[in-house]
Amino acid sequence: MNTEPVRSWMTERLITITPQTTLPEAQRIMFENKIRRLPVLKSGKLVGIVTLGDIREAKASDATTLSIYELNYLMDKLTAKDFMTPNPITIASDATIAEAARLMVKHKIGGLPVMEDDKLVGIITEADLCRLLMGQSEVVEPINWG
Repeated sequence: MNTEPVRSWMTERLITITPQTTLPEAQRIMFENKIRRLPVLKSGKLVGIVTLGDIREAKASDATTLSIYELNYLMDKLTAKDFMTPNPITIASDATIAEAARLMVKHKIGGLPVMEDDKLVGIITEADLCRLLMGQSEVVEPINWG
């Protein structure tokens, strides 16, 4: 099981953004597509990744003294290049699932962009590893809790 290649379990249907994508737009894309990671591409090259955690950290604290109008203005000006994780840790599509799991645990991350010849071809996440453990090859729709 852990010797299977990452390409067998990665998600190939990728939704990506550019470094110019605003924080509200990145958040909207994640919410509408029920995803937690957005690879950031510039001229077709992977330059970063935005996670739900990055968006939470970039948003203003509830203790701010700014008005809602000032806050919205500032949030609209933030772009992915301001809050993305640059040069994310990646994995090759022919690497094993065990290697992917080891990298995720070592770096305390929940997903890895998958590369072939410097080209982004997919993403492997902890959810994909869970699918593997459960023996499900199909992507399961997320549960809507409310």
